[in-house]
Amino acid sequence: MTSQSMPPSTPKPVMADVARLAGVSHQTVSRVINGSSSIRPATKARVQQAIEELGYRPNTAARALVTRRSGIIGIVGSSSALYGPSSIQRSVQEAARAAGYFSSLVPLAEATVEALRDALDHLARQSVEAVVMVAAQEEALAVAHSADIGLPMIVVEGDLSGRGLSVGVDQIDGARQATQHLIDLGHRAIVHVAGPQTYTEAKGRRTGYEAAMEEAGLVPGELWEGDWTPASGYRIGCELARTARDSAVFVANDQMAIGVLHAFAEAGLSVPRDISVVGFDDIPEAAYLNPGLTTIRQDFQAIGRRAIDLVAATLDGSSASMPLLAPELIVRKSTAPWEERHE
Repeated sequence: MTSQSMPPSTPKPVMADVARLAGVSHQTVSRVINGSSSIRPATKARVQQAIEELGYRPNTAARALVTRRSGIIGIVGSSSALYGPSSIQRSVQEAARAAGYFSSLVPLAEATVEALRDALDHLARQSVEAVVMVAAQEEALAVAHSADIGLPMIVVEGDLSGRGLSVGVDQIDGARQATQHLIDLGHRAIVHVAGPQTYTEAKGRRTGYEAAMEEAGLVPGELWEGDWTPASGYRIGCELARTARDSAVFVANDQMAIGVLHAFAEAGLSVPRDISVVGFDDIPEAAYLNPGLTTIRQDFQAIGRRAIDLVAATLDGSSASMPLLAPELIVRKSTAPWEERHE
């Protein structure tokens, strides 16, 4: 086919086409695209329908020049495959896209001070409007609190205070719920398999365990510190099975709980007849373990939405502190009353 016989290409729709189809002015279309709150819902719906029908895509570069807003959110996360951090990171990205933002992710292999500062400098050079930092480790949290990059920074998960520009789950309350569940079942010798104590969540979960034990007049067990992995849970589980002093175990995450369950099975301990086990996170596999794992569920999707809501509010000058999200106890077959051991 020659160039003379080729059908003419359909020109890309422009803002004027959207305005004409929606029966509004060019300025109204612009305000809808830029998220103005002064547009009536019916008018906004008509413009959005016209955009959809025409397949119109705003010129983001031109929009940035006019509004002086890039529409880009920087995310500093972890390259870890652990369920919690990776789920939070993904939920923030999904919430940003749903809210009409682009996201620029900088995953870090290690959360060192130097690596974090380099990541923040990198994002600042990309003209991001705000930074969301998934700060699980104390070192990362310290950098977030001390960094002065001239941009709003929202801290996700690391700050357990629930104050300022932070979003997260109440780790202390989750651990209290897990431990109290075991106490309510009649257990008194309850041990805690903790995460690495350089992580704020791990410290929060140990704090909640100790508080629940002390409030019940019980003595918290010694510190068994893992590294979040099933391998470390297995190693600790073998030691706990060898001593056989406890009737219940609260494990700081589900992945370590998997290792603990495996160690108990190898040692001939029946869960929950001989010993009850509670995890934390509610990973997708938790319900399908043998037995199904009682655990604490964190709503990672809600964390992402709250983080981006806080970004938007901060950029609009109306930000306010958000309370920590409440976790939920999910009871399955890995826990049972203490009396059932003797039936």
